[in-house]
Amino acid sequence: MKRRNFIQSFSMGGMSLLSPLQIPVNNLADNKRNTLKFGICTDVHKDVMHDSDLRIKKFIEDAVVNEFDFIIQLGDFCRPYEYNLDFMSIWNSFPGKKYHVLGNHDMDGGFSREEVVKYWNAEGQYYSFDLHGYHFIVLDGNDHDPSPGRPSGYARFLGKEQLDWLERDLDQTTLPVFVFIHQGLDNDIDGITNSTKSRLVLERANDKAGFHKVKVVFSGHEHLDYHNVFNGIHYIQINSMSYHWLGENYQHIRYSKEVDESYPWIKYTVPYKDPIWAYIEISSNGMLRLRGRSTTFVGPSPQEIGVPKYNYGYPVVPEISDRKIKL
Repeated sequence: MKRRNFIQSFSMGGMSLLSPLQIPVNNLADNKRNTLKFGICTDVHKDVMHDSDLRIKKFIEDAVVNEFDFIIQLGDFCRPYEYNLDFMSIWNSFPGKKYHVLGNHDMDGGFSREEVVKYWNAEGQYYSFDLHGYHFIVLDGNDHDPSPGRPSGYARFLGKEQLDWLERDLDQTTLPVFVFIHQGLDNDIDGITNSTKSRLVLERANDKAGFHKVKVVFSGHEHLDYHNVFNGIHYIQINSMSYHWLGENYQHIRYSKEVDESYPWIKYTVPYKDPIWAYIEISSNGMLRLRGRSTTFVGPSPQEIGVPKYNYGYPVVPEISDRKIKL
């Protein structure tokens, strides 16, 4: 989500990196992997939404009931203010593994990426981990583009150091790979500015492996719901837990006067009545099932207040679609 007109080598305990095999492999044998399930949410925007604590609480409650192997948030989560510690304690109440992705708004207020990572107790700005026979990579899309004429606004770039690390990390695993990033690699409207170069790193890893090692890239940021495929790699956009940003031209007070005064950014959004998130299951037979949640808008829909249907490239909807993908 963007508001630029308004505000401006990790290793987990017990994890070891595998050496690449020297023979073609089409994945490790199915009996080497287990069914894995995790909860994924993004763009909660604690510092914008008045009811973010309740939203994240419902997500955590669902994660506990479903006994997810891990949970992950894809950025624009919360800034490292002391008054956000209660929000963080809700997230940290999940008894299993918890992972974080840096979003562009998490550093608003002058914070560094290092400060946010420390506050969240995240593994790093970018890192990877193995679980149940799968390899997961978390990227940081907030590197600064050093080239002249770079786009204005928030940083949305993968620098050379990170891309080099990504290439090495991909070379060191023979497991099926899933990638998490805030800004998409498949959307040149507001995604990673060197997305083509970044996708080529993933595609070259597949060429080297002799099979589609990199399976899916999950992203947030756009507050939309869509799914693209480039050269056999699936790119799934996870919708915001909270709202879509409409901007000054479509401002509308949707809650009480008191809420508007305390949370002045909400009037520039179209909030979702209930929080939405997704449940992902990756089965040992090579099938990924995504089960999303849906709700309604608070107040009039974007189209009811005159927002063109494709103003943001894809329609604004208060849902995350169910998907079924053969990996």
